[in-house]
Amino acid sequence: MITIKNLYKRYHNHHGSNWVLKDLNFTIPTGTSVGLVGRNGAGKSTLLRLIGGMDAPDRGEIIRDCSVSWPIGLSGGFQNSMTGRQNVKFVARVHGSNRNMDEIISFVEDFAEIGKAFDEPVRTYSSGMKSRLSFGLSLAFDFDMYLSDEATAVGDKAFKAKASKAFKDKVGKAGLIIVSHSEGILKDLCQAGIFLHKGTATWFDDVNDAIASYHESIKK
Repeated sequence: MITIKNLYKRYHNHHGSNWVLKDLNFTIPTGTSVGLVGRNGAGKSTLLRLIGGMDAPDRGEIIRDCSVSWPIGLSGGFQNSMTGRQNVKFVARVHGSNRNMDEIISFVEDFAEIGKAFDEPVRTYSSGMKSRLSFGLSLAFDFDMYLSDEATAVGDKAFKAKASKAFKDKVGKAGLIIVSHSEGILKDLCQAGIFLHKGTATWFDDVNDAIASYHESIKK
């Protein structure tokens, strides 16, 4: 279970420091798949980074009573001077795993499908290649909750199909929190939805209701 209490977040820049997220309060039950919906700039990726621990709130707290992946699809977090293979080894050592190290490396290499680049520095990767590596690395571990930021939009048609299947295989075994511009993906994979609008978050037990609220908001 993930509990969000009185959460506020803003970023300071030359335009000022308006709240991106303000006074968010909701609970994501264990094993639930949730779609984050809202306009561009509504704070979907920000919320995902906060839940994944890649960023910290200005106020409030996030209570994680489960293991949570890093946001799949975001290319940050890798050591750019290290190769893909070296990054996988490093993360595997940090997180620990019941799986053999060689099995983890083989799984990520096969899943990412980046060929010889797996043994080249990550700084030479495109954002898509980094996302593929991040995707495969996350799936190599058994998390209670997986986070995805447009991960199913990476790569060619075949890879997108593989990415979608990978998430479908997790449904029922783990929870998912997904950001995607594809409403079909959200409807296919998610049960519940969170609609982000003007800094606020509204929880819906049915993802279709969250999507409907988003459509209503863009009419105004």
